[in-house]
Amino acid sequence: MYKVLYRKYRPRFFADVVGQPQVTVTLQNELMRGRIAHAYLFTGSRGTGKTTCAKILARAVNCLHPKDGDPCGECEVCKGLEEGSILDVVEIDAASNNGVDNIRGLIEESNFTPTTAKYRVYIIDEVHMLSASAFNALLKTLEEPPAHVIFILATTEVHKLLPTILSRCQRFDFHRIDPQAMAGRVMQVAELEGAQCDEDAALLIARIADGALRDALSLLDQCLGRDKHVTEAVVNATAGVAAQGYLTALAQAVADGDAAAALETLDGLHRESKDMTRLCEEMAEYFRSLMLFKTMRDPGKLLTLPPTQLDALEHQAYGMSLSTILHGLDTLEETLHKMRYANQRTQLEMAFVRLCSPELDTSTAALLRRIEKLEMGAPPHPVRLEEEPSPQPAVQEPEPSLPESAPVFEQAPAPSPPPQKAPPKKPSPKSPAPPVDIEALSASAQRFRQWPEILQVIRGSTKSVAMAFDESSAYVNGDYLLIQAPEFAFELLKKPEQRKRMREAVFQVTGQAYKLGPYRTPTAKEEEADPLDELLQRAESAGIPTEVQE
Repeated sequence: MYKVLYRKYRPRFFADVVGQPQVTVTLQNELMRGRIAHAYLFTGSRGTGKTTCAKILARAVNCLHPKDGDPCGECEVCKGLEEGSILDVVEIDAASNNGVDNIRGLIEESNFTPTTAKYRVYIIDEVHMLSASAFNALLKTLEEPPAHVIFILATTEVHKLLPTILSRCQRFDFHRIDPQAMAGRVMQVAELEGAQCDEDAALLIARIADGALRDALSLLDQCLGRDKHVTEAVVNATAGVAAQGYLTALAQAVADGDAAAALETLDGLHRESKDMTRLCEEMAEYFRSLMLFKTMRDPGKLLTLPPTQLDALEHQAYGMSLSTILHGLDTLEETLHKMRYANQRTQLEMAFVRLCSPELDTSTAALLRRIEKLEMGAPPHPVRLEEEPSPQPAVQEPEPSLPESAPVFEQAPAPSPPPQKAPPKKPSPKSPAPPVDIEALSASAQRFRQWPEILQVIRGSTKSVAMAFDESSAYVNGDYLLIQAPEFAFELLKKPEQRKRMREAVFQVTGQAYKLGPYRTPTAKEEEADPLDELLQRAESAGIPTEVQE
């Protein structure tokens, strides 16, 4: 009979358990030192290894030849427990055996000594399902069990347990498994099965499993039933989730206010039999990723995505306002609750219509979006820099100017000092401003992450300039903002009104007046000279003949 993957590759030793070192290392040390407790409590989310560790612990305490706290797996007791021929380890499902009579029978049975093993171990799974009377019946035995009895309680909802139960057990908390570790385990199991699993597909499986390795292996089992080469497309088709491109298109429709495009995308996904509730959950997760990119410096460590998708998310996040992203999160979370009691497709379509047209939504998040849009459309207030008058006029160094050969389109005006009445003086010749080394500035410049937001602001006032700079990028070095764009984009900025809009957009987003200039890709270093040529040159300069005369 075929055995599913999560049962076939269930860990047999503590070292094989993935992502729970805070549990496995502690249990191994206690077993090596002979500090065996009479009651353990394993708590954590589903699929994180609670039952697996309970079974390993049951074999380890009864093993005839333990090795560093692990069962040997070769003695009669280990083999008997794995095969089920030794009945001294009892696993009980508290969800179906939650009555007081079941617990009383367990207590009476625990008084008998084990037949083969050293300890009689009771593994009570989902212990929070026990009734109040069953808990009360178990209290006394759990506090002072017979010397040959060990209780291992496992639960996913520890808050439902009585404090009197918690105080009688040694508690171990199981964490959600790290996505990278889970993806590595998925690829390892696929290789053991003689199949191939791409890294992007393994990361997608880990993201869908949400920290549960059992769910990840179950999904891998389904994918292998479809194709021996598991790709991202195979995982999407098997799990019934939308591809990343659809999620990006829906989010972009919200950013552009294009309700028709969003409805067409939803119709296509509905025709492919995608679950609308699952799609709403994925869109909420997608907007969460956008929020992390908008508010964190390095959100990649919190997201289980390949580098290409992270770059696409980053680019889209900086082109959307934070109020739009939060409005999307609020609306999608509210829609998830409504979809339980109404038509799922209609509720999701209504949600995207409201997101694309915030004037139709009366929520607080929609009002914030509308206010921000009005503020972005209004011209920024001029900045007045006041300087304290000094008894002697300070000598200011001339502003560095970019060379005339470079396509310079504007420099930010320097703040002018307050007018002072002074006697006329004879004009003195001014020394020319030293040229600015564009390549040196570009070589040490850093990427300007707010550039997509600036283009979004410009798009609201003049779409022609925004389209010209659509594929552009910007870099910052001190008070210089260097832009990398095609030549025809700089031609548009020769018009005074377009330059003014660019400066206003930069100041509106950053709150700082930058000196604008072109970005020049640093040129490669000259090839190193041949050492022999250098030696010949030094010899000639010293008067030493370098040619052999016949």
